Amino acid sequence: MTEPPVQVAPRLRARERVVAHVDSPAARWMGALALLIAASWLVTLLARSHHHANWHADGRLAWSLTILAAVALIARGIFLGRPVTAAHAGVAALAVLAGFGAHILAFGVLGNFLIASSGLALMWPTTMRPQPAELPKIWALVNGTSRDPLAPFAMLDRKSYHFTADGSAAIAYRTRIGYAVVSGDPIGDETRFEELVCEFVAMCHGHGWRVVVLGCSERRLGLWSGPEIIGQALRPVPIGRDVVIDVPTFAMVGRRFRNLRQAVQRTHNFGITTEIVAEQELDDQQLAELTDVLLASPKGSRTERGFSMSLDGALTGRYPGILLIIARDRDGRVAGFHRYALAGGGSDVTLDVPWRRRGAPNGIDERLSVDMITAMRQSGAQRLSLAFAAFPEIFDDKERGPLSSFFYTAIHLGDSLIALEALYRYLRKFHALGDRRYVLLSFGQVLPVLVVLLLLEFLPRRRQLPGVTASE
Repeated sequence: MTEPPVQVAPRLRARERVVAHVDSPAARWMGALALLIAASWLVTLLARSHHHANWHADGRLAWSLTILAAVALIARGIFLGRPVTAAHAGVAALAVLAGFGAHILAFGVLGNFLIASSGLALMWPTTMRPQPAELPKIWALVNGTSRDPLAPFAMLDRKSYHFTADGSAAIAYRTRIGYAVVSGDPIGDETRFEELVCEFVAMCHGHGWRVVVLGCSERRLGLWSGPEIIGQALRPVPIGRDVVIDVPTFAMVGRRFRNLRQAVQRTHNFGITTEIVAEQELDDQQLAELTDVLLASPKGSRTERGFSMSLDGALTGRYPGILLIIARDRDGRVAGFHRYALAGGGSDVTLDVPWRRRGAPNGIDERLSVDMITAMRQSGAQRLSLAFAAFPEIFDDKERGPLSSFFYTAIHLGDSLIALEALYRYLRKFHALGDRRYVLLSFGQVLPVLVVLLLLEFLPRRRQLPGVTASE
């Protein structure tokens, strides 16, 4: 009998070695006591200062505030359970030495700032490095996961993973400034999800990370609401709905599909044809043509964004299970293409990113989606996810009150990154709004969590483009 695989953490660099664990009642008591002593010293000094006319010039007050700030930052890190690494200790020591050096050179304010910041450096949150080498294991779990449109996006190579001991299920996540942001639902064997979540939360607690879940499905909310979620009460905030086509029964019949039929017919009138090819099987000519379309697209050709609901590496062939459906005009020129990801052994298909050439006929996206649904029906797929409809209730509301109007305006401020209303108008033609998705977070941490989520989803990174283009 073979032994089950043991989960092995990524090998730590020397500077990442933990030199002190503070996740214990004794450490918390020591932190609280140190904070109390520093605060009492400051109060005593302030009380004595009333008897001295020149107390403002007394350097003891500034020094007391510096020590109090450093101790408060250390105590905060202790109460959050953040471990101290060799790198943290080294940077903190350098900050203290630099602070004393600044005092010697008569830069007192700078010296105080450096010494106070040593407490922040000592308890700075650790991070988990991405684990792209785990892609074969993650793909196997994705290929075994059905009824989850976001499952393929677990493969994004900027993510880290937490597996069950036997590797039968995993959580994809990424760490940012003390938060572990989970991407969607767990993947793999769903009978192990409850155990997996408990182990993941315990692991995060040991690192001093607070948990946030981005894109949790309605049916998995219960995984994150148990008493095992130590020290946090995660509250669900709805952010939108999946748009999932029931492939075997889909038909563009009836008045409500009139706009969709008209858009598709328009492309037929223009002589548009489509073909499907696996991304990893593109030949040089196809790769060159598609790269030109990507570069000629209205936006996003040189950079890419996304965390929970997209993949990177378009046209690189990095990920398995990726299909492209390509639209060509009468002259055989590529007018646009969609990138789809498979899951559940082919039972589930999810749209990643659509691309179109400037000046391509209207209706290209609708035509590509409809033809992909038809092709996937023939291959036995059950569900096809077109995209994620964010905040559909706001766009459907015809009589917006002050609060709805505020959110509607705020959403449109981000149109340069993603035009959510235009995307919703496209998705609405398919009449396939599905289950809700949620962000799970602690309400007391809304502002820092919002910053972390915006950075993960919208911070641009340079796109890795294939080396061949048709123009070369």
